[in-house]
Amino acid sequence: MPRLANLLATVGGLGDLPYAPGTLGSAVGLLVGLLWLSYESVAVRWGVLALGVFMGVVASTSVERQLETHDPPCVVIDEVIGMLAIAVAVPRISHSFWLFAIAFSLFRLFDILKPPPLRWLSRFPTGWGIMLDDLGASAYTVLIVWLIIGVAKWPGG
Repeated sequence: MPRLANLLATVGGLGDLPYAPGTLGSAVGLLVGLLWLSYESVAVRWGVLALGVFMGVVASTSVERQLETHDPPCVVIDEVIGMLAIAVAVPRISHSFWLFAIAFSLFRLFDILKPPPLRWLSRFPTGWGIMLDDLGASAYTVLIVWLIIGVAKWPGG
């Protein structure tokens, strides 16, 4: 189990790369999400996302225990799931390069800065803290992207 958990938590070793593993994990998550949007029903997308969160918590917890450190940098499944959540919640980003770029940039910004309550969420024990702060960053990103989409529809917007 530890080897499988390590492969999942590091997304096949992507998290072990020396430069920007979180950004690379985010890119993988968004690209997978965008490619996947056209193939499955909405209910299946949300179900798979929920399963991904659960598997991410289990795998992250295992790696945390192996390395004896909270939220090790090699764990990037949280970024993948975070960006996948954005793609599932805002499928319109697949139709606009600008929405895609804005969503990616906002998610990375929120994930790095951890504005309230994300820093608090990251303190949850084991893999829950790892996953919850990224899901919070996803929620912030989704709200802002929905606002941008709404403003763009206003007259003169």
